[in-house]
Amino acid sequence: MRTASEHAKTIVKATAPAIEKHGLAITTAMYARLFQNAEAAAMFDKAAQDSGEQPRRLAGAILAYAKNIDKLENLGPAVNRMVARHVESGVKAEHYPLVAEALLPAIRDVLGAETATDEVLAAWGEAYWMLADILIAAETEAYAT
Repeated sequence: MRTASEHAKTIVKATAPAIEKHGLAITTAMYARLFQNAEAAAMFDKAAQDSGEQPRRLAGAILAYAKNIDKLENLGPAVNRMVARHVESGVKAEHYPLVAEALLPAIRDVLGAETATDEVLAAWGEAYWMLADILIAAETEAYAT
C-alpha cells in the first residue's frame, strides 16, 4: 500500500484553504474530464451530476482529506460510506487511474500553474494514490463478502 511522504502531506494540508474555496470548481472540472470516457460516465448517477450533488459531495470529501491527511482515523466513517457507494456502483481498481488523470489536471486548471505547481500536483498525486490504495483494499474486501 502506497503512502504519501511527510512533505507531500504538508503540502496537501497547506492547500486546504484553496480546496475549500475552489473545491466545487475543481470537482466540476474533474468530472468534465472524466466523463469524456463513456464507460466512466455510465457509472455515475446522472441526476446527482445534474443537480451538482456529486461534485459537491466529492469537493467536501477532498477538503476533509486535505485537512485530515495526517489523521486518517478521523475519516473512517466517510471512507466506509465511500466504499459502500463505490461497491454499489461497481468501482474497481482499474477505475482509479482514470480519476487521477482527471483530478490532477483539474486542480491545475482551476488553481492555475502558479498555485498548482508541479510540486503541489506531485504531492496531491501521492495523496491520491495513498487514499486510492486504502479504498481499493476495502472495496476488494467488500466485494469478497
